[in-house]
Amino acid sequence: MARTTIDRLIINSPYEEPVRHWNYDQSTRSFDLADGRRAAGYLIASESSKSFDDPGEFREIPLVNQIRPRVKAWREAGYPGVTGITKRLLEHWRDPEEFESRRFFFCQLEAAETLIWLAEASDADKVGVEIPTDGGAFRRLCAKMATGSGKTIVMAMVIAWQVLNKVTYSQDSRYAKNVLVIAPGLTVKSRLAVLEPSNQENYYDEFRIVPSDLFDKLRQGRVLIHNWHTLNWETEERIARKRGVDKRGAKSDEAYVREVLGDMARARNMLVINDEAHHAWRVPAESKIRGVAKADIEEATKWIGGLDRINKARGILACYDFSATPFAPSGKQSSEEALFGWIVSDFGLNDAIESGLVKTPRVVVRDDALPNAKSYKSRLYHIYNDDEVKDDLNRPAQAEQALPDLVINGYYLLGYDWRETARNWEAASSKTPPVMITVANRTETAARVKHSFDHRKIRVEELC
Repeated sequence: MARTTIDRLIINSPYEEPVRHWNYDQSTRSFDLADGRRAAGYLIASESSKSFDDPGEFREIPLVNQIRPRVKAWREAGYPGVTGITKRLLEHWRDPEEFESRRFFFCQLEAAETLIWLAEASDADKVGVEIPTDGGAFRRLCAKMATGSGKTIVMAMVIAWQVLNKVTYSQDSRYAKNVLVIAPGLTVKSRLAVLEPSNQENYYDEFRIVPSDLFDKLRQGRVLIHNWHTLNWETEERIARKRGVDKRGAKSDEAYVREVLGDMARARNMLVINDEAHHAWRVPAESKIRGVAKADIEEATKWIGGLDRINKARGILACYDFSATPFAPSGKQSSEEALFGWIVSDFGLNDAIESGLVKTPRVVVRDDALPNAKSYKSRLYHIYNDDEVKDDLNRPAQAEQALPDLVINGYYLLGYDWRETARNWEAASSKTPPVMITVANRTETAARVKHSFDHRKIRVEELC
């Protein structure tokens, strides 16, 4: 272990298991380049993390750290206990000749292997592995993967594994050939169309997920992709409160399933995949969570409640959750949000950065852009909690309403650095410019940001 400052962020191959990681030492405020893989876990805010240069407190995910070495040993032993179809897929995905020009990332293979291991490895291999439930009647398993690490490809791998096994071994109850994929928004739903085998741009072809001679078998499966709104349902109590002529009662589970599943309505024991599954959490009995918007509670209720109804009427074999941030609101401080207890694999943002899977972030506060630039550090780091902007940025507002001065100055500091970086890269004959990305807390804020750039409110002309 060598103590140093960070001179490079990418220290691992994206195609191999990480062999080193950057470890932060709070006492010295420096980083160690440590041998070995980072433990599965996540960072939470702490008292010390209110400081600009403290990333927060690291919390391990014990279940993942228990499962990881077992999956690795199983992989290195040649995947004992799996079916012929599964063995062929696993070997195909790791075939260096088949994927010489475009290999799967390690995190993608590990996420798929972990779900397969839980279904097909021997009971002896899994002794002591207890996966909590969310309190519902169907089983949920979560793959935690950083945004940008290729979750959709893993979904395609999992679908191929399930469908091909069910078509080949029709009596095996571990598999399903009917798959329901739930997305949190229309944009995501459109993006997930690549999971349909009949789609011209499907991932099974594009990424050669399935050997060509097995594609006809894959087509015997069905993949239905829905936005969560499709799961909408109403209780008898809510219907009774409505005023109007239409006094029809709530739909029966049977009628509900026929409407939601359409051509797949006769399917039983289907596989469910939740994309961006942090939207899908089970709401407590009191149906109120302090600090959580009513719309978010309604979405979670409709999403999970709808799956409960499908499970009751048709049966859900398993539910695979994919999310970069699988937290359920707890109503407490953000540091106490409830991480999904059923996370079985984890490849977080730090792992993705160190493996070169996502854009390399650059934290910028320039000392030469504004006279008082240094005073902005901690304020910009916790901008949504800053006293001067908290109320302003957390309310509905028209696009033309001016952004707070702190936000404008923050963009100027970022934009100033972006411009200098762009000029330096251009002088070095770089064909790719630096990119500045904004993630806003609400759509109204995003519209105000866009309006500010469109109308030259940010004093960096090239960026506008």
